[in-house]
Amino acid sequence: MSHDDDVRTVHRICPLCEATCNLELRIKGRTIELARGDRDDVYSHGYICPKGSAIGHLESDPDRIRAPRIRDRATNTWRDVEWDEAFAYIDAHLTPLLERSGRDSVAIYAGNPCAHNLAPQVYNRVLIQSVRTKNVFSASTVDQMPKQVSAGYMFGAALSIPIPDVDHTDYLLILGANPFASNGSLMTAPDIPGRLRAIRNRGGKIVVVDPRRSKTATEADEWLAIVPGTDTLFLLAIANVLFAEGLADPGDHLRDHVSGLDTVESLVAPYSPDAVARACGIDASTIHRIARELAAAPSAAVYGRIGTTTTEYGTLASWAVDVVNVLTGNLDRRGGAMFNLPAIGGGNSGGAGGVGRGIKVGRRVSRVANLPEVFGEFPAATLPDEIETPGEGQVRALITIAGNPVLSNPDATRLDRAFASLDFMVSLDIYCNETTRHADVILPPEGLLARGHIDLALRSLGIRNVAHYSPPAVELEAHEYAEWRTLLRLAAIMQGLGSSDDAVDTVDDFVLRGLVERAVGRPGPFEGRDADAVVAELSAGGRRGPERVVDLMLRTGPYADQLNLDALIEHPHGIDLGPLQPRVPDVLRTPSGTIELAPEPIVADVRDRLPELLDERSHSDAGLLLVGRRDLRSNNSWMHNLRVLVKGKPRCTLHIHPDDAQRLGLADGKLARIASTSGSLDVPVEVTDAIRVGVVSIPHGWGHDGPGVELSIAREHAGVNSNVLTRPDLLDPLSGTSALNAIPVEVAAIS
Repeated sequence: MSHDDDVRTVHRICPLCEATCNLELRIKGRTIELARGDRDDVYSHGYICPKGSAIGHLESDPDRIRAPRIRDRATNTWRDVEWDEAFAYIDAHLTPLLERSGRDSVAIYAGNPCAHNLAPQVYNRVLIQSVRTKNVFSASTVDQMPKQVSAGYMFGAALSIPIPDVDHTDYLLILGANPFASNGSLMTAPDIPGRLRAIRNRGGKIVVVDPRRSKTATEADEWLAIVPGTDTLFLLAIANVLFAEGLADPGDHLRDHVSGLDTVESLVAPYSPDAVARACGIDASTIHRIARELAAAPSAAVYGRIGTTTTEYGTLASWAVDVVNVLTGNLDRRGGAMFNLPAIGGGNSGGAGGVGRGIKVGRRVSRVANLPEVFGEFPAATLPDEIETPGEGQVRALITIAGNPVLSNPDATRLDRAFASLDFMVSLDIYCNETTRHADVILPPEGLLARGHIDLALRSLGIRNVAHYSPPAVELEAHEYAEWRTLLRLAAIMQGLGSSDDAVDTVDDFVLRGLVERAVGRPGPFEGRDADAVVAELSAGGRRGPERVVDLMLRTGPYADQLNLDALIEHPHGIDLGPLQPRVPDVLRTPSGTIELAPEPIVADVRDRLPELLDERSHSDAGLLLVGRRDLRSNNSWMHNLRVLVKGKPRCTLHIHPDDAQRLGLADGKLARIASTSGSLDVPVEVTDAIRVGVVSIPHGWGHDGPGVELSIAREHAGVNSNVLTRPDLLDPLSGTSALNAIPVEVAAIS
């Protein structure tokens, strides 16, 4: 590390999307002068997207918060303060509130960036346990939670998510995903455009099922313009064909490890291609053909993403994806959908494989809407209920960690109002944005170069087994405070240990000690060792914080014989651990020890609720349905304050098919009013044939013109907040995930 002004080169994992590319940064002092792809990286091989190349702009953004801020509620003005004052202020307000109103009066919301930063990945759980509140929320229930629930039921663990082996597959069926823009999601894969093009170059085929002709659909062999929200019907019709034509065969490698085949066959019986064709907007002959192509391909994988998860049937669609992968014999084999084995281990790699406890959800319900808990959190859609409804357990304070729920959650207008009514709010963030403007205290993290980074959750979703770590490249400046210390200092306050920095090391040591005692008490590399000796070994050289925890994970993980943190530091371009390998049955943690194709909650939902969707889409004119979209230069609401990423043609527009535009009297470039039962927006029209008739699209993550938002460039390109239109009552009941797609809307020209 250095403080001088010499120009030098460092390598760092890009934390701005799920691709986890490695960057080569030319820095002078603390300034990033150039960012480009690391050509020597074992995973990304020099690939970089516009977000990665703009990382220096993000670091130097003048609107970034650099010091703690406290808001004067009387004047609604901010002042910068020292760290000790900020934590003392939090202690003085939150501690009495807890004593007065109870632990559940404080809620926690964790945003999407938590999955891209080391400190919250390691210590968010510590803070949550310290608050001891039931009211935990996150961006998961406006994103991927249905896939975690279906994977948990089928394979026994929430992160046992099958990943398309895109580097070896011959046939890829993509539903509701746009990897050319997302860089892969729940599919960690640098240079996904190059990898997808390679499928076609080697004679394979890509089929995209999406209401929009996205960039991915344009590059594919075939685009099927499905009716939004009907992916489950389409997939079950494929399964129906596989059974009806004797093509359903898990393969020799799975046949003894699958249960529920007969139940699935009976479940899909009503959903023939003829039965679902009108509902999903894809003709029966095409569904027959796709089913036969999947079964006949030398290898194939089905992949669904946010367009399938953020609907009222998200868990069923996620389940149906892997049902088809199993029925075609493509689960857990080269070129199919496979399970990663991350270096830090996980819920499906430790202990005895092949059997487990499975998952449990619904251990409690939310106070107001009676919605079940899923993996320790309640649906984000019910957060305003908990804030606005009086009674015991009412939320009166909120801690947000790198999230912007006012833009990302449903019924945004109400949520914005609810946040304004809180008694106290703390936000960990780099900006005063649409959410954090309501905070009483904003605590900024240190700069990118001053923190260590390793992807934990995302490495469980990689298309290849690799390991990377980026150590800090510069020392903390006098005004900076490590984010991991911020989280643990808040945890200390919640534990009644006071606001002093001295308490941080106490909590950190306690956390590590607990993890070590577990490691020495169970089978593995540390079994039977002296806990004190292990703690001392991990703390050598003064190391502490999340790096100690990561080092322990590596030393007790699947590659413990070759990996520890020092080894990763010595390999700045990463360590290649090899392609995905078959893992069944060892990967399974279900009570039966099998792939459970017919979990009872899913079976019940197919029988009780899915007929309603088939009937509704088959026998009524649904009118216009709203879907979202994303752009390569955005990641949700991130990075709209960087001119290099928002310049050019406006992106927050209403996509509408020419036939619908003509029928409604809409003109390209003119304003239209779009309305749902939750609200209305005025948005510029963009007429395009790259969208299905009857469907309109607005990208999410925009709407930067609210009062008090300190994002000068984003304000110039404000756009509109599409979640003004989404409804809090439209939820997938199995996962609590909000329906952000297939929203019924009305559109009219503004004269």
